[in-house]
Amino acid sequence: MNRVPAAAENAHSSSVESCPSLRDVHSINPAQLMTRIESYEGREKKGISDVRRTFCLFVTFDLLFITLLWIIELNVKGGIETTLEKEVLQYDYSSSYFDIFLLAVFRFKVLILAYAMCRLRHWWAIAFTTAVTSAFLLAKVIISQLFSQGAFGYVLPIISFILAWIETWFLDFKVLPQEAEEENRFLIAQDASERAALLHPGVLSDGQFYSPPESVAGSDEDSEEKQDSEKPVV
Repeated sequence: MNRVPAAAENAHSSSVESCPSLRDVHSINPAQLMTRIESYEGREKKGISDVRRTFCLFVTFDLLFITLLWIIELNVKGGIETTLEKEVLQYDYSSSYFDIFLLAVFRFKVLILAYAMCRLRHWWAIAFTTAVTSAFLLAKVIISQLFSQGAFGYVLPIISFILAWIETWFLDFKVLPQEAEEENRFLIAQDASERAALLHPGVLSDGQFYSPPESVAGSDEDSEEKQDSEKPVV
């Protein structure tokens, strides 16, 4: 006997629970949605996000910092011209720092090409540069005689190794997740705007208007003739 009231109570509760969602849907403001979508489209027109620009700036800093340290090392060893000729023209893997500078140039070219010019949204390019950097530096530290050449034998390989891994961390944990989140927000806002347009069909966009129906020419004269014909004849 209690099945019918229980069913009615469940139906009532389900309808009550569905009311907030309906209120949320009807409370969508199309103007706010369009403003948000335009802001996302403006970011896309810029071509590169702020966090990606910061990453490219850090890659440039990596190259300039390694270059600065290498120039200082050339000066410490007895002059730029003499040491440059010895490290570049008479290159020796076990004692030269020129290959560490070339490694920084390699990272810069690959990462700027991949993430600034091609705007990749994958980690394979930086994984490649970091793997090459780590393998080369480990081999150089093991085989070469850098540690016998003073402080720069420690500083250049360690700093180059650290900067390469900071770039990997920044791209993988900051750039790619933030850009994916912004893209999801744009898709959600675009979908919500389409739903709002369906829920509010009476809202007119700019430039839309309705003209009144055209009046029939000569209608006033016809009405006057009809009134004259209906008057009683004296």
